[in-house]
Amino acid sequence: MGATLRALRALVLLACFHLLGLALLTALGALDWAAHRWAPAGWALKLYVVSFLLAVPVVRGMLLLRTPRDEGVAGVPVTDAEEPRLWAAVRDLAALVGTRAPDEIRLTADMNAAVTEDARLLGLLGGTRRLYLGLPLVAGLTEARLRAVLAHELGHYGHFDTRLSGIAERCRAHVARTVDRFEEKSGHTIAKERARQEKRSAKRVARGRSAREVDTTGVGFTYRAMARVYTAYGRFSMRATQSDARRQELAADLAAARIAGRDATASALRALPALDDAHAFYLSSYATLGVEFGMLPPRGEVFGGVRRLLDARPEETAGAGAPLPVEPVSPYDSHPPTAERVAALEALPDDGRGSERPRPALDLFDSPEAASVRVEDATLTPEALLMRRLDWPDLVHEAMTARYVQDTEPVRAALRTAPADSGPAALLDAFLDAVDSGTAWDVVGGLPRSEEAAAATGRAAREFARSSLRRELARLVTAALASDGRARWQLSWSGPASLRLAVGRTGALDEALDAAISERADTGPLRELLATTA
Repeated sequence: MGATLRALRALVLLACFHLLGLALLTALGALDWAAHRWAPAGWALKLYVVSFLLAVPVVRGMLLLRTPRDEGVAGVPVTDAEEPRLWAAVRDLAALVGTRAPDEIRLTADMNAAVTEDARLLGLLGGTRRLYLGLPLVAGLTEARLRAVLAHELGHYGHFDTRLSGIAERCRAHVARTVDRFEEKSGHTIAKERARQEKRSAKRVARGRSAREVDTTGVGFTYRAMARVYTAYGRFSMRATQSDARRQELAADLAAARIAGRDATASALRALPALDDAHAFYLSSYATLGVEFGMLPPRGEVFGGVRRLLDARPEETAGAGAPLPVEPVSPYDSHPPTAERVAALEALPDDGRGSERPRPALDLFDSPEAASVRVEDATLTPEALLMRRLDWPDLVHEAMTARYVQDTEPVRAALRTAPADSGPAALLDAFLDAVDSGTAWDVVGGLPRSEEAAAATGRAAREFARSSLRRELARLVTAALASDGRARWQLSWSGPASLRLAVGRTGALDEALDAAISERADTGPLRELLATTA
């Protein structure tokens, strides 16, 4: 479907939204007229009020004059003077696509790239074009793959996708605003009715009578019914427009393949799911490891540090031979399944560009470190910006140590002999004394347990307790050694952090822990080991 027909259909859908509103207002007016003619005055007055309350959200939805702008994308603009090679690459790609280059390039902290256009007159006139480019995405791609991604995004400009999307967005905004109004009214009505019934029940209880169960069945039905009408129309319009969106994605893929190469475009699509997973893992396991303790990586590394993980795990993040995720197909999807897009690209004839030497996409930046700092400063909250910054090795050690110390608090609460302000070493000594005296089993029994452990009896319960005792003892030893500097957590980008004893006796530690929880508990080897590592 051409741009003209797509624009015409979007305009028809928008006009139908207003026609739907007029039809509902006409129906409400007809009911009021019928009530005026034939209903008793009291019933007619009630119907007038209900009609007015229902008409207000309809009218307000119809009077939405402009599409609310999306203010959710945080990013920093980068000028031609700051990153000339990036701008040159984008302009070259735009020329190859056959479209006007973006007016702005904004760097973001997302594993994503996107384009927007502030079109005017419902998309009939073009406006400011912006390219949003996530630095984590750049860190995970080769230059050829990044060019394919950029060519895909610029292809949306060439097909007028971004300009005409304004009309469809206007229709969705109208529908969403109207549905929200009706649901808000329904919720308010239910809350009022619930409060009224609870007040009456309280009065009954005060008079010595039993309270009645609160029942709001049917309350707010008219509001919900009106919301369902608009929801149904919203789904219809989404189905009508999202099929075009899926075709636009396939067309943009073909444009990217023509410009950047078949293999680069297909491999970029294959890599994106793996990069998304790696980015999420990096944020949860590395970048925010010490956030709850007020610690962050060095400036520029909160988002820029993902390149270290990607470099250390190339097999996991390349995505070349990995099976593509199976995505459920829905008529409301804006993108076709990735497997379908890759299959369409790989079915194209070989263009001979698959053997080009890969270069990191970050080579297009004069200063990726400075860009990461700017994005970080613009994205993090003021509270996060005030956190303590540590180099990666120190961050991992201090954050892991603080986490282990925090996890020993349940033992401190269950072990009543330990002072409240004692450190991990003193808490460990008190726990070892409890092991020697045989009371450690009572301490472990007072800790939170799984349902299976709580239901176990006899020998099974004893084994669960023994496992819990070893876990808590190991945690206490780790917290004590790491806090005192006798052990250090080691940073690893290719695997989990590991604890290294100062004298390198990890095997001896395992043996000492096993001896402490045996049938004839012996804390001597563990105490001796702790003394020799001091």
